[in-house]
Amino acid sequence: MPINLDAYLGVHADALKVSSQRMELLATNLANADTPNFKARDIDFREALAAAATPNSAAQVNTTQPDHLTADASGASAASLKYRVPLAPSLDGNTVDVQLEQAAFADNAVRFQATLTFLTGRLRTLMTAITGQ
Repeated sequence: MPINLDAYLGVHADALKVSSQRMELLATNLANADTPNFKARDIDFREALAAAATPNSAAQVNTTQPDHLTADASGASAASLKYRVPLAPSLDGNTVDVQLEQAAFADNAVRFQATLTFLTGRLRTLMTAITGQ
């Protein structure tokens, strides 16, 4: 009897993709902390995960330019990207709060590691069932 690996792993494979995309955005925010007029962005994780889990259910949008609403490899569209509202706006127009970004980066790293640990356990269980040990 064949096993559907996507069903076995559940939403966790998509969660890894969205978490890694969020990690890249947070790193970009931190790297541009001193760039004038840089606007910090973040991903609405729930919205992006829902889009990644059901990419075919998203409404089709007509665009006039190919760069308008791009979808990434995880299926999350640009609609899940949000601009971060600064707690204390800076004079140069930069909206990056370094402490907030570092805290979000650390939180995302812990969640990424937890998801990865869970997936490792699921794959070990599968390997045990296959080898019969």
